[in-house]
Amino acid sequence: MTLLRYTISRLLQAVPVLIGIAFITFVLINSMPGDPVSIMVEGQEVDEETLEALEERYGLDEPFHERFITYMIGLFQGDLGYSIHHDMPVSDLMWIRLGPTLMLVLSAFLFALVTAVPLGVLAAKRRNEPTDHVSRIIALIGVSTPSFWIGIMLILIFAVWLGWLPAGRLVYPWRDPAHYGYGGQLELYYHTIRHLLLPMVALGTLQMATIMRIERSSMVESLQEEHVQLARAYGVPERRILRKHAFRPAQLPIITIVGLNLSTALGGAVLIETVFEINGMGRLLIQSIENLDYQVVMGVTLVLATIFVVGVIITDISYAYVDPRVSYGDQD
Repeated sequence: MTLLRYTISRLLQAVPVLIGIAFITFVLINSMPGDPVSIMVEGQEVDEETLEALEERYGLDEPFHERFITYMIGLFQGDLGYSIHHDMPVSDLMWIRLGPTLMLVLSAFLFALVTAVPLGVLAAKRRNEPTDHVSRIIALIGVSTPSFWIGIMLILIFAVWLGWLPAGRLVYPWRDPAHYGYGGQLELYYHTIRHLLLPMVALGTLQMATIMRIERSSMVESLQEEHVQLARAYGVPERRILRKHAFRPAQLPIITIVGLNLSTALGGAVLIETVFEINGMGRLLIQSIENLDYQVVMGVTLVLATIFVVGVIITDISYAYVDPRVSYGDQD
C-alpha cells in the first residue's frame, strides 16, 4: 500500500469517528438543563410570543432528531451553524479564535520537544548519576502537577512578584503593529514572545515531562542494543554512537507519545486560555457551554477532534521516515 492510499484510507476511517463525536456531543449539550433563548434575553422584559419566535428562528422548537439531522446536513455542506450568543456564523467565530489556540499549542509542543529530548538523552547517557536523578524528579513533578496550577504559580512569580512578564492575553504577530501601539514588526514579535512565554511553559510542562521520561527509557534501551555494543567495541566515539546508532531508533516511541499527547494539549489549552485570558478556542468552548450556545459547542468540539485525528494520522505516517522497516499494510 502506497503512502497516498494509506493516508486516504485513514482519512476515510476518521469520518465515522467524527460523526460519532458529533452525535455524542449533540446529545450531551442538548441534555443540559436550561434554555439558550432565556439566557440570551436574560435581564430583558420579553413576552412569550417573542420567546417562541426566537426559538423558531434558531430551530429550537423542532424535535431532537430533526435538529440533529438538520445540523448534520448543514455540516456536510460546510455550514457549522449560527451562534446565538455572538450573533454570527460559527465558522467565522472559530476562524478568529483558532489562531491563538494553534499558536499556544504548537509553541507548547516546541518548548516540550526542545527541552525534553536533550534532557532525556543526557539522563540516559548518565544513567543512575545525579543528572539522571534530577531529570527524573523534574519529570515526576511535571507529570503530577496540573497545568492550570503551574500557570497560576508562574503568574504569581514572574508577573506579580517579579514583574518580568505580562500575566495574560496574547499579542498576535499577524496583527498590525499599530493596533497595539508598537513601532514595527520586530517590536511586535518581541512582545508576542513575552506574552506567550508563561502560557507556553504552563501548557508544555506536562508534555515535556512525559516526553523526557519516554526519551530516557527509549535511549537506555537503544544504548544496550547489540549493534551499539559492537560500535563501542570497535572504538567508535560515544558522541557518534549517540547521534548515529542510538538516537534515531529511539524516536519511535517519542513520535507515538507526541501524537497521542495532542489531545492532552488541546484539553489543557481550555484551562490555560481561561487562566491567562486568551481568546482562543478553549475559552470560547467554556463560554459557549455557560451560555448553552449549542452550535458553537458543536463546532469547537468537531474542529478540535479533527485536529486530533489528523495529528494521529501524521504520527502514523512519520513512522516510516524514522524507521524504514515500518510499512503501510501489504506491499504492492
